[in-house]
Amino acid sequence: MSDVIVERVGALGRLRLNRPKALNALTHGMVGEIDRALDQFSADPGIAAVLLTGEGERGLCAGGDLRTLYDSTDLVEAERFWRDEYRLDARIAQYEKPFVAVMDGITMGGGVGLAGHAAHRIATERSRIAMPETGIGYFPDVGGTWLLPRAPGEVGTYLGLTGEPMGAADAIFCNFADALVPSAALPDLIDTLAALPPDAGDAGVRDVIARLAQDPGPAPLAAHRDVIDRCFAFDMVDEILSALDAAGSDFAAATRKTMLTKAPTSLVLTLCLLRLGRSAPNLEACLEREFHASLAILAEGDLREGIRAAVIDKDKNPRWNPASLDAVDPARIARWLERRAEPVFSGARTGPV
Repeated sequence: MSDVIVERVGALGRLRLNRPKALNALTHGMVGEIDRALDQFSADPGIAAVLLTGEGERGLCAGGDLRTLYDSTDLVEAERFWRDEYRLDARIAQYEKPFVAVMDGITMGGGVGLAGHAAHRIATERSRIAMPETGIGYFPDVGGTWLLPRAPGEVGTYLGLTGEPMGAADAIFCNFADALVPSAALPDLIDTLAALPPDAGDAGVRDVIARLAQDPGPAPLAAHRDVIDRCFAFDMVDEILSALDAAGSDFAAATRKTMLTKAPTSLVLTLCLLRLGRSAPNLEACLEREFHASLAILAEGDLREGIRAAVIDKDKNPRWNPASLDAVDPARIARWLERRAEPVFSGARTGPV
C-alpha cells in the first residue's frame, strides 16, 4: 500500500500519511504523492475541503526521514527533497480549498511543515508538537523560522532553541494550532466535513470545528512568560544562557540545562534565523533562507553526527564540532545563509537580508 493514502470521502479529500511503524516520517516520494493529490483535489469541484491525518496511534508525522538523509552520499538528493518539501509547505499555506490538518500525537519537524501552515490546524489531548532540530545538529526548518517568531513574545525563541514539545493548550497559545478537538471526536469531524456542501468554504469548515472543539485550558508556557521574555530577548546565545543562570528559578535552570545539550552551532544558527524570520515579508522568504542553510549544515555542520547519535547508533552521545559556544565562528554562520543553489521560489531573495 502507498505511503500516502489518497481518497475522496463525500466532499472531503483525504490525505492519510501511511508509515505508522516509522511514525509517518516524511520521504521524498510522499512529498510528491501529496502534491499530486492536491492537484487532483483542486481540480475536483465536488471537494469542499482537504483533510491531513496520520495512520496509527502514535502521531501525524515525526518529521523527515533522517535515515535516508544520513545515507545520501551527496547533496543532490537532499537538495531535491528539501526543494520539493518546502514548495509543498508553501503550497499548503496558500491552498485554494480549506486545508485541515489534525496534529494528533507526535507532530514534529516535517510534520509541522505539513500541518503548521494549514488554514485549519487541530490539536488533540494527545498532541506533542515540537521543532526539536537543535538536538540533532540542525535548526527549525519547514517554515519554522516563520512560525516561531510569531508566537507571543519570546516564546518562539524558547521553543526553537530548546526543542521542547507543546501540548494542545501551548500549541494554541503559540499560534501553532487553532483548536482542540478530542481524539474521540475525530470520526465525527471526518463525517461532518465529508457532508459539507462543495461551496462551504473556510467559514463552513470553521463552524464544523467549532462545534466539536473544547476549551484546552490554561497554557503551561503562559505561566513562564515573564522569565522567557526576559531571558530570551537577547541576540546572542551566551547572553540568553547567562540570563537564565541569573534568573534563579527552577524553570530557568532546567531550560539552561536543556540548551547546553544542544549543538552549539545549531543554537547560534537557529537564533540568527529566528531573528531574521521576525522581519521576513512572508513564509517563502523564510523557506528560501532555510533551504540554503540546510544544504550548508548537511555539508559542513553537525547534522550527520546528530542523526548518527539519535537514529543510527542511538548512543545519544553526539560529538558536536565545535563542542562549545565560544568556538562557533560567526563568519561561518554568515556563509551558511548565502545562496548555494537555484532558488526554491522564482525571484526569491536569499542571504541574511
